[in-house]
Amino acid sequence: MGADAVGIVDGTDELVVVNPGISDGTCEYCLRGEQSLCVRFKLLGEHLPGTIAECIVVPEANVARIPRDTPIPEAAAFSLSTLTAWRMLVTRAQLRPDEHVLIQGIGGGVAIAALQIARHIGAHVWVTSSSDAKLARARELGADETLNYNTTDVASEIRARTGKRGVDVVVDSVGQASWQSSLGALGKFGRLVTCGATSGPTVTTDARKLFWNQWTILGSTMGNNAEFATVVNELRERRLLPPIDSVFDITQGREAFERLESGAQFGKVVVRVA
Repeated sequence: MGADAVGIVDGTDELVVVNPGISDGTCEYCLRGEQSLCVRFKLLGEHLPGTIAECIVVPEANVARIPRDTPIPEAAAFSLSTLTAWRMLVTRAQLRPDEHVLIQGIGGGVAIAALQIARHIGAHVWVTSSSDAKLARARELGADETLNYNTTDVASEIRARTGKRGVDVVVDSVGQASWQSSLGALGKFGRLVTCGATSGPTVTTDARKLFWNQWTILGSTMGNNAEFATVVNELRERRLLPPIDSVFDITQGREAFERLESGAQFGKVVVRVA
């Protein structure tokens, strides 16, 4: 369990954050500098032992130094979501200032990081949630438009507010439940970028709309070493810090996972290992 981590390198006083994506460094994709495409790519906490532990061992390339006065909970929850969202918006979708971006399912780590990055770029940000409380928190973080998908037809409302134009980019990690509204909100020459399918993996796309509107559908997973270095610099500068929902001691591990299971969290749930 656990993917992200912050800690002290054994035998030193160096504080580091961990990139949880482990590549072998030798395959053709690694040699191109695209470590997240490694044919033997694995994630801590999913394919390998996780970070909710007193000691972990990772390749040197998977740690980066940060200042000792960096806020620890924020650093502990930073890498995976921020790196994933950065690659989605900056590298894959190439979001530009003044473009409109829709982020589905605000409240989770990647969606919140995407909101922060989109605001950093200067885009006009739309977000959705089934929780009015989460939408209010998103507005505090800079969301321009908020839509409750339980009470609003997201695609129709966006088209109405934009004069039928739609948005330029959609960030969708929900999958099956949101796919149709994501495509319905997407304007001509739009880009939909996805990194997950929490509601189900199978989606349906009308190929006629795909080619007629000249859409681009992009997959994205984690990020490469250069992107990791870039986002860590944002952390060093105290930018893109993730909001922390709650911090639990490791003895309260069950409560931490129950908090996640409830779906009520906004931001990251952190486990402190003494």
